[in-house]
Amino acid sequence: MSNRYVVRYGVMRSLGVFTNSRGETLVRGNRVIARTERGLEVGEVLMEAGDAVIERMSDPRRGQVLRVMSPDDERESKRLVEQQKRHFDVCKQHIQALKLPMELVDVEQVFGGERVVVYYLSEDRVDFRELVKILANDFQTRIEMRQIGVRDEAKLLADYGDCGKPVCCNTHLSEMPPVSMKMAKLQKATLDPTKISGRCGRLKCCLRYEYDTYDELQREMPPLGADVLTRDGKVRVLAQEILAGQLLVETEDRRRILIAAADVLSVVPGTRRPPQNDERGEPRGEGRGDARRNRPPREAGRAGDLPAEQHGRPEQRGGEQPTADAAPAGPANESPADAEARAPSPERIDDAPPSSQT
Repeated sequence: MSNRYVVRYGVMRSLGVFTNSRGETLVRGNRVIARTERGLEVGEVLMEAGDAVIERMSDPRRGQVLRVMSPDDERESKRLVEQQKRHFDVCKQHIQALKLPMELVDVEQVFGGERVVVYYLSEDRVDFRELVKILANDFQTRIEMRQIGVRDEAKLLADYGDCGKPVCCNTHLSEMPPVSMKMAKLQKATLDPTKISGRCGRLKCCLRYEYDTYDELQREMPPLGADVLTRDGKVRVLAQEILAGQLLVETEDRRRILIAAADVLSVVPGTRRPPQNDERGEPRGEGRGDARRNRPPREAGRAGDLPAEQHGRPEQRGGEQPTADAAPAGPANESPADAEARAPSPERIDDAPPSSQT
């Protein structure tokens, strides 16, 4: 029987591996009093912590389970919740009085009363030394200031997501990995920010859940723009239907059809050309840009094809401007020998005495 358990504790729902000092069997959902690095806290048992479970956890915190919560502990926990609300109001009043550039998010008091943790948002560095002195005098305990981001704010305050279920960051997510727009595009989700953003205003964490599966399936498909060989001949890949396992291709006679990815016999090497896609990621049809690009060259003899001097304009070449030491132009009937004699030589210029300054 294992005496190690995975316990979730604190308002930030941190995970840790805790040893059971009393040796009694704990089951999932038991509320316990545990000793953490912050003091005595209320925790919830999730599972037994075997070696395989601990290896999958990234740097888990350590602690000790002291006891299962008693009715007296439950009453004390409810009293602390009401006390935290009063602490929040007091802290907010002091922040407004000191005119600090910070937004108060939540105030947490650990079960043993060892400290009060203040969570706040701020874009700049805040000098809260005076605030800490005032709060420590009012609450008679240690004050810890913790700056968080908007995603952590949603983890503390958000309730339900667009799916109708409790937000993931406040239930089962212990870490919030980064989410990029590339994940939404690969899954062909709408690119409307109002529909793919969560309660924190950032991209939804659930966009990452299936990304690895989409990425693995896409690697098994021919790339976009590549020429592939099928039983019916050579076609070019325009789009991919990853979950359906299908490809939108263009045949040599300019027809577009859907084929199964399994029908591809081989990919023609060195033929990948990125297709022209619109803002929704769909292959763009031939439009004005394609027609202009495929337009035949203009016939010779048009006004636009004549040399510049035949239009009565002197020919101008970019980057060829007269320099300051260029020789002045001579008469029109000047011979080459006279022009060479008139042009200043480098020796003559270098040997010339410096000009006097008045």
